[in-house]
Amino acid sequence: MNRIAQLFDIRYPIIQAGMVWCSGWQLAAAVSNAGGLGIIGAGSMYPHILEEHLAKCNAATQKPYAVNIPLLYSDIAQHIDLIRRYRVPIVFTSAGNPKAWTNRLKEDGIKVVHVVSSAVFAQKAEAAGVDAVVAEGFEAGGHNGREETTTLCLIPAVCQSVRIPVIAAGGIATGRAMAAAFALGAEGVQIGTRFVASIESSAHAAFKEKVTQLREGDTMLVMKKLVAARLVKNHFYEQVSEAENRGASADELTQILGRARAKRGMFEGDMHDGELEIGQIAALVKEIKPAADIVAEILAEFEATRQAAAQWQF
Repeated sequence: MNRIAQLFDIRYPIIQAGMVWCSGWQLAAAVSNAGGLGIIGAGSMYPHILEEHLAKCNAATQKPYAVNIPLLYSDIAQHIDLIRRYRVPIVFTSAGNPKAWTNRLKEDGIKVVHVVSSAVFAQKAEAAGVDAVVAEGFEAGGHNGREETTTLCLIPAVCQSVRIPVIAAGGIATGRAMAAAFALGAEGVQIGTRFVASIESSAHAAFKEKVTQLREGDTMLVMKKLVAARLVKNHFYEQVSEAENRGASADELTQILGRARAKRGMFEGDMHDGELEIGQIAALVKEIKPAADIVAEILAEFEATRQAAAQWQF
């Protein structure tokens, strides 16, 4: 049996990424009900907002779901208490040292997965006791590794470096990409961008529509002096790019970023001055669909690709 499906007690090893402002309880429940693993992205939530999402997700699905927590988040202790109280079975951690909370979570029987961008970080996460890692390549949207290692290079490197299961992320939105990730050694895939453009996504309608209009080259990795992020090219991106090209300091970039820039873009719909985080694979996303339909399409294409691969001859 697939180790990721077994670990999470899910039918299909398809994990919906925990994206700030885009992945609330409705999307998480829809993906979990479709047989994958839905994730509530808690990085944009105050504790009382997370509690509301946990309560609604528990009411909307009897299937396992997860919460993603950036470890640098200031209210993390309150988030952990809520996760324990609402009996969330799985936590995905990112943006920090996995040693900080892994033992505490596992003492409560919670499965822990950490997001990494290199084989070295994967080994450190394994040493910290996590149950699996998400290896996220350079193609991914949002916050990203500064190394700019692509998924094609990252996945086999991580798989060779650890014994725990590896979930591939970055540039995956189709069944063919899922099959490619499995061929590289991954045992599951984490998908973000494709689920942003779903009916249940909590992203603003204008952002969903924008995602379906993107073409190759419409996103770029910037803000490496802060926390590297892949953004849609808009007026805000141009401000950041211009500042970086002339050698702006981290302090100046922080001033340009300001507060709540991501909320302004992805959640409130400011396509001009908002921070719009999305992956390169958006160029292949052309329709806004129910999450269950997205899961079904990915699975069907994965199976067709697997069967075709069995017939390859040289």
